[in-house]
Amino acid sequence: MRKFGLIGHPLTHSFSKKYFTEKFEKEGIEDCEYELYDIPNAFELDEILNDDPEIEGINVTIPHKEDVIAWVDDLEEACEEIGAVNCIHIKDGIRTGYNTDYIGFKNSLSPWLGSVKPKALILGTGGASKAVKQALNDLEIDFLNVSRTEDEGQITYEDLDSDPEIMKTHHLIVNTTPLGTFPKIDGIPAIPLEQLTSYHFVYDLVYNPPVTALMQACLDKGGKAKNGHEMLILQAEAAWEIWNS
Repeated sequence: MRKFGLIGHPLTHSFSKKYFTEKFEKEGIEDCEYELYDIPNAFELDEILNDDPEIEGINVTIPHKEDVIAWVDDLEEACEEIGAVNCIHIKDGIRTGYNTDYIGFKNSLSPWLGSVKPKALILGTGGASKAVKQALNDLEIDFLNVSRTEDEGQITYEDLDSDPEIMKTHHLIVNTTPLGTFPKIDGIPAIPLEQLTSYHFVYDLVYNPPVTALMQACLDKGGKAKNGHEMLILQAEAAWEIWNS
């Protein structure tokens, strides 16, 4: 039996288990199973893999994408540059970390934007934001990081309020925070919504609900909005390719 799974916390609503279970059934793959491992700390991955040596691949979600790096043996080159892991391949006892969030985001964002390359605001500074930054760099899209706290290389949500010019010149907004995720669907990043216009694009990595409060706020102003569902599919397929390479 080939075994795969997902680590994260909490895992109350997992896209990955449903996706891979349906994939196995649809493609007639009978010797595979996909399990959820809800662990509060990344170091618990070590116990999971030691207890079950048949596990070949692990997906990694919030909040372990950065901390799990300490528990892999090697990093794929691009993943090392990104600084976050969301996919692990275990072969001959060697754990190699990859980042398929980067692949999924880049390959879903580029066709959506078409020939337009608006400056971007990345909301959040967690593991997913690192993959988004790398993708925007590769697509030659300028961006600013937005966080609740002030730090080198990033601005705060308060800065958006005090300087309207930022929203006027940055028309792509990428939400990498979990705010707005079911069941807390009223959650929304603290950006000045009144500054949204028909020129804005909101790409929300949240996929449940299909239209988040942030997306709806942009749509209400005549802008465009996209959720993270396509990104999830593309990153999952990239993980499957890695596990079978």
